[in-house]
Amino acid sequence: MAATSQEERVGTPSQNAESIVNDLYEFRDHYVERFGVEKAKDKTRDVENKMEECCSKLEAMKDDVKNKAKFQYLLGKALNVTTKFSSKAEEALCKAVKLDPKLVEAWNQLGECYWKKEDVSAAKNCFTGALSHAKNKVSLRNLSMVLRQLTGPYADKAKLIEESITRAKEAIELDIKDGTSWLILGNAYLCQFFMTGQVPSILKQSMQAYGQAEKDPVARGNPDLHYNRATAYQYQEEYQKALEGYSKAAQLDPGWDEPGKNETALLSFLLNIQEMSASKGRTKAKKLESMISKSLNERNQGSLASGHYTTMSGKTVDVSLCPLSDLKPNVNDGKFIQGVVVCHIPFNSLVPFTFCMVDKAQTCITVNVYNIAQGVGVKIGDCVAISEPFVRKVSVSHKGKDSNFTSIQVMSPRLLIVNGRPMSANKEAPMLLAVSTLYG
Repeated sequence: MAATSQEERVGTPSQNAESIVNDLYEFRDHYVERFGVEKAKDKTRDVENKMEECCSKLEAMKDDVKNKAKFQYLLGKALNVTTKFSSKAEEALCKAVKLDPKLVEAWNQLGECYWKKEDVSAAKNCFTGALSHAKNKVSLRNLSMVLRQLTGPYADKAKLIEESITRAKEAIELDIKDGTSWLILGNAYLCQFFMTGQVPSILKQSMQAYGQAEKDPVARGNPDLHYNRATAYQYQEEYQKALEGYSKAAQLDPGWDEPGKNETALLSFLLNIQEMSASKGRTKAKKLESMISKSLNERNQGSLASGHYTTMSGKTVDVSLCPLSDLKPNVNDGKFIQGVVVCHIPFNSLVPFTFCMVDKAQTCITVNVYNIAQGVGVKIGDCVAISEPFVRKVSVSHKGKDSNFTSIQVMSPRLLIVNGRPMSANKEAPMLLAVSTLYG
């Protein structure tokens, strides 16, 4: 076998410079995988130290790298490795694209730099410009993120989200195993779900995309994946998974406050539900008896007293009154319930609107109402009737604290009959949970 030449063994200055930067990104992207989640608190510091070391090596090689556009791109990429905006990275990357306007990788890095600077329009121009030279997954998935951040009327926003989904899908077509592209597709679907009427199939697509993303070690170590998926779990009232997701995101990025705050707030909310449900809203016995005798009558059942109701799709369904103790998990077909409101349970999020109600047998249950307009709700003492209630048995154990209760999920206030009258359409509002807090 012929001996390997020194140039083949060591590489050209340009190849060596590129290898140094690739090592930096490998160090960042696989940090938790390599060192364990317990070291995540040191990741930012260690990556910054590695970046400084990398930049020093690059500066020492500056005169040896003949392609100046490539050198400025590599320097800018190294400086752009952290989540913070770097004016030095912007300067180097601007030089790179001026020297070689067809350098797609430099346009992508410059777009990410502008994204960190919160200059969404400039970021979009970079990614679309890069795509004009070559179709690539980085430009496509980054453009997907940018499109969801552009402002405009509601109808325009819906179209932008649809385009965002299309771009993310195109990125996946170029590399079906890239977890970051799957993560961004999941986020795009989740935005579409919250913006366009909460169609269950869209949420399912989002969760499937997150599942694909988790197969990739790079995406699996991204706190955004766990945070955004936890948001979806919380909406689905899969509270155990939501708490674990927020906790994982906080572990992966200890400097990011939002996951820890959401975890704490959600756990407090669940513990409060259990306590208020068990105590029947802390209502005294005589007052509770008075509320029940005053409110729980056939008149306050409204149209349900006739033994049937018309669904929002126009279908007529026969129903009969069911005690809260007889409810089963999932949809209770052919049943309706009636109870008096004994308490509200506040939450840091605008949704759901949560209250507890008690029936004639003094069984207490929690009700979560979604899509309800801000400032709208029910008052303590109101009689509430719900047809074919969707029931969940909630059991959560998290960080030494337990919460167990039964809840009813109501997807629209129009499904409630309050004091004998259905809530009107103007009490309904678009569900905007997490659209403003989605990352990626």
